[in-house]
Amino acid sequence: MEGFADFWATYSTLIFTVGIHALLAFSIWLTLACGLLSLANAAFMGIGAYTAALLTLQLNWPFPVVLAAGSMAPAVVALAIGVPTLRLSGVYLCMATLAFGEVSRVVILNLDITGGPEGLNGIPLTTQWWHIALILALVGYGLARLRRSRVGRAFEAIKEDEVAARLMGIDVDRHKLFAFTLGAVIAGLAGALNAHYTFFISPREYGFENAVDILTMTVLGGISSLIGPLLGATILTLLPELLRFLHSYRLAVNGVILVLVVLFLPTGLWDGRRIRAWFERRGGGR
Repeated sequence: MEGFADFWATYSTLIFTVGIHALLAFSIWLTLACGLLSLANAAFMGIGAYTAALLTLQLNWPFPVVLAAGSMAPAVVALAIGVPTLRLSGVYLCMATLAFGEVSRVVILNLDITGGPEGLNGIPLTTQWWHIALILALVGYGLARLRRSRVGRAFEAIKEDEVAARLMGIDVDRHKLFAFTLGAVIAGLAGALNAHYTFFISPREYGFENAVDILTMTVLGGISSLIGPLLGATILTLLPELLRFLHSYRLAVNGVILVLVVLFLPTGLWDGRRIRAWFERRGGGR
């Protein structure tokens, strides 16, 4: 028992971070599953974090209400920007959402209520390990159900061929907006949880670098199943601890990993069909 206490005291922050990153990977998995390449999730995380932190510091709202508000605020923003933005696709959508993220960061930098570039200090440490574990389990279960539903099949059809999906009678625009907004809800929830664990938040935590990290986690793990985002988030969270001597080059390392995965494992590390085929070959060899 004493050994576990020592382990938890040493690695609890790392375990918490894995859970938060897994939620963020789930949030962008939703948009990728619908064929959308969006880099807005870091900004949505920041909106959720600042909303939740301000409601706690300024109004002393209860923690469950703060979490709900932190997830709903980015959803409202996603609905507002999603209608015009999601008419774009591919690299144009990527650029538009990246621009939105930078605009959000600059706005936060220049508001007095957010603490400007100095950020917010003194956020109560309310988040517990079971909060993250429970919410991660609920989000994973909900996305698994969604993936097997009619909406999930519509997402798959849109990702494979948007024109064919329209001809099949699928409301492509509405499904894209739903995926974009639900991804914002999950990212905002991750931000609210993180803000109430780290004590301090600042605008630099929600910029381009974080957006690339979130995308890399999901692409590394693979989007063919929900195991992929979990795997990618875990690997890229633990990797800096294993490669501390490369800390100054973390963004470059993540970029190299992303390029290598796209070149040699375009479906990610976890691809159910590839794994089944491997086991079948092993079985046939016996």
